[in-house]
Amino acid sequence: MIRPITTYSLLCLAVTAVGAAAPAKPAAASIDFAKDIQPIFAERCYECHGEKKQKSSFRLDVKTTAFAGGESGKPAIVAGKSSDSALIRHVTSADPDEMMPPKGDRLTAAQIATLKKWIDQGANWPELADSKESKQKRHWAFKAPVKPAVPAVKNRPWIRNSVDNFILAKLEKEKLSPSPEADKVTLLRRLYIDLIGLPPTPQEVDAFLADNSKDAYKKVVEELLASPHYGERWGRHWLDAARYADSDGYEKDMSREVWPYRDYVVNAFNHDLPYNQFIIEQIAGDLLPNRTQDQIVATGFLRNSMVNEEGGVDPEQFRMDAMFDRMDCIGKSVLGLTIQCAQCHNHKFDPLKQEEYYRLFAFLNSDGSASRRLYDAHTGRKIGDTQYQPGDFSAAFAEDIKSGIRLHTTLDVQQLEEWASELPMTELDELHADLKKARREAPSEESQPSQHPAAS
Repeated sequence: MIRPITTYSLLCLAVTAVGAAAPAKPAAASIDFAKDIQPIFAERCYECHGEKKQKSSFRLDVKTTAFAGGESGKPAIVAGKSSDSALIRHVTSADPDEMMPPKGDRLTAAQIATLKKWIDQGANWPELADSKESKQKRHWAFKAPVKPAVPAVKNRPWIRNSVDNFILAKLEKEKLSPSPEADKVTLLRRLYIDLIGLPPTPQEVDAFLADNSKDAYKKVVEELLASPHYGERWGRHWLDAARYADSDGYEKDMSREVWPYRDYVVNAFNHDLPYNQFIIEQIAGDLLPNRTQDQIVATGFLRNSMVNEEGGVDPEQFRMDAMFDRMDCIGKSVLGLTIQCAQCHNHKFDPLKQEEYYRLFAFLNSDGSASRRLYDAHTGRKIGDTQYQPGDFSAAFAEDIKSGIRLHTTLDVQQLEEWASELPMTELDELHADLKKARREAPSEESQPSQHPAAS
């Protein structure tokens, strides 16, 4: 009996030894797109199928277009099937009309094997690995707002409007319960502070408590939205973005009369001025046809920069500082971008070139910074220390003309002549000498400087 057992034992050892000599085949290493694939595309493909050129309408630096293919309509990359992918067919073809790249060295066998393996493994292409331009297009500042789907919730009785769905959905996800409902006084105080920035008076609290109608809350909301304090409360957020201040800044920090711009912003919020019109008027309200005084006042948005009136300063230096500050203000408040980088070089992260920066800069820098007289349409009162009767603005026109003369530009002289036609003859005679002097000193169109000096 010993021999059969020994034979069986030896057989088992032999089988075990054979198995140990032939270990299991290791799994294929995963191909990393950014490390293994994108460098191949960048070196050999982007020249003809990248950001600047897309032969056959095929682009290989953006995921969506890379998978879709070009003019042929056939998918260039079929995830999991390298044999069905046009990309592999082109890089392996010997046909001069089909092979890629069409010029220069062919892809190496190792590069082709890497491409095949990547596709067969599922062609994983992370969104963040797209080209720089594609990333820029996904920048939040360039995405149009999209109304999200209202999430479903379990506690339906708690819902009063669609906003509650989003709040409750998050609470349920975190396994939390809503806080107890606030009492009416607390609710009213929150509403007042949120909409107009002021607490309710005792009388307003009593009125709300006494109103037992179903729409009591809604009535207060409408009342506060119609309040002039609404624009004061919410306009200040834009005024912060616009860098509004009642003084010049720097060491002297002299007071400035720019409150008409502040009032314009407050009134724009109170009158529900559409946002696009709100921006147009602030950037170029003075260029609109049949512009109103309010639209001219709106361009005060571009005059909120600090002004340095210290002795011994270089006026041009601080004028340029103000110009760069205006550019920064527009970038952050309107475009949602920090554009200062493009002041010295093309922006490294956002789609803004230095050339584009200075195109906008030139638009803002194309005129002088003279002060304008403003009038209250209801009383005819000039903003300042002098009173005028409605329709009797001749003295104000004269002051404007004198202020304009100090700019010494051809454009200003033309404007002065237009204003002068509205003056009484006596005042026109008094200013005639000044106008002639301005014309003599105004530079010709050939010698007109690209940058007008600021008004003194």
